[in-house]
Amino acid sequence: METKWLEDFVSLAETRSFSRSAQLRHVTQPAFSRRIQALEAWAGIDLVDRSSYPTRLTPAGQTLLPQAVEVLGSLQAARNLMRSHQNSAQDMIEFAVPHSLAFSFFPHWVMELRQRFGAFKSRLIGMNVHDAVMQLTEGSCDLLLAYHHASQPLQLNPERYEMLTLGSETLAPYARADADGEPLFRLPGHTHERVPYLAYASGAYLGRMVDLLLKQANQALYLDPIYETDMAEGLKAMALEGHGLAFLPVSSVKKELRARRLVPAAPRQSGAPAFEVTIEVRLYRERPEYARQAKPAAQALWAFLCQGKALVAAPA
Repeated sequence: METKWLEDFVSLAETRSFSRSAQLRHVTQPAFSRRIQALEAWAGIDLVDRSSYPTRLTPAGQTLLPQAVEVLGSLQAARNLMRSHQNSAQDMIEFAVPHSLAFSFFPHWVMELRQRFGAFKSRLIGMNVHDAVMQLTEGSCDLLLAYHHASQPLQLNPERYEMLTLGSETLAPYARADADGEPLFRLPGHTHERVPYLAYASGAYLGRMVDLLLKQANQALYLDPIYETDMAEGLKAMALEGHGLAFLPVSSVKKELRARRLVPAAPRQSGAPAFEVTIEVRLYRERPEYARQAKPAAQALWAFLCQGKALVAAPA
């Protein structure tokens, strides 16, 4: 049993729509449906009547609903009670950060920020994009660092949450270099010789960006998916060992490119790099009038960022 299953179930009972609840829960509809099914498997009985529209609960689901609301309320109350004992942590700014940004963008950005803003205490909570967003919406962090692209926006209500753009990140294909400094694997591949492809797991934010990039390609690509993970660092490690080609954030491969351990794995088109996509890096917070925990340290940092003095480019 996972508490997010109960939260999903309560949301579905309120919206009576799988698609709407999936949007509110910042997850794809297939993933949301799987979690409802996981809850039903745990309960050992159907909780949702899928034959009706709008969706409605079965008698068993109606029995579980008030119990689920009570359990979630008790857990929230317990967490609030425990947090009341964290007075010593009021100067600790908590960041929810997707794994790829935690490894690449965040360390450099914090170093630059401390030089301009001054010293501050920070705690990084690394996770996937969906769970990082949930940390913010559940009031479990002060700030959310995340990617943004017009095709894959985060479903955060602008009336409740505000954001700042900190910089940008580029996603591009790389492969290990051979003895001559050329990529072991190169796009677009051939029908008789497909490129070994190291892919992001289904649902990963960077994976959705790569899917968009590949769909918009102006030529056929011949890829052979041989491995997948939801972490960019995992794909980089596999690429460094020569297993295949991977689309990686440029900021995460700067050192490897300088050392010629990895090299670009796509031709240039009209003088410009091919098969690349640029993504914004944004910082989000709950607006002060809605904030469940308004730490002075986090407010001071946000005010400084709003002055535009701490916006940085990707690390060199």
